[in-house]
Amino acid sequence: MKPICVPCQRFYRPKKTGYYFIEGMPTHNGAEPGLLEPQSWKPYKLWVGDLWECQGCGSNIVVGTGYNPISEHYLPNFADQVQKLNAGQLQVNDC
Repeated sequence: MKPICVPCQRFYRPKKTGYYFIEGMPTHNGAEPGLLEPQSWKPYKLWVGDLWECQGCGSNIVVGTGYNPISEHYLPNFADQVQKLNAGQLQVNDC
């Protein structure tokens, strides 16, 4: 079954398959998640999933990620992959 937007009572629709994004890691203990302290997070892992959108309210979600990341910050080609795949379009700052 497709994901459901509860407020709109509609199904989400696929917007982009192969949506690359970054998982962030805190630079210090107590870093606030999300957009509260973006400067307190740095790139950690590279992931790919599918971007879905509610055509009612415009909300977006990413689903269909694998169990393992594509790359991690300590690997030599991490920064190149992030740039090549445009993964900087989204960084998830949460643990």
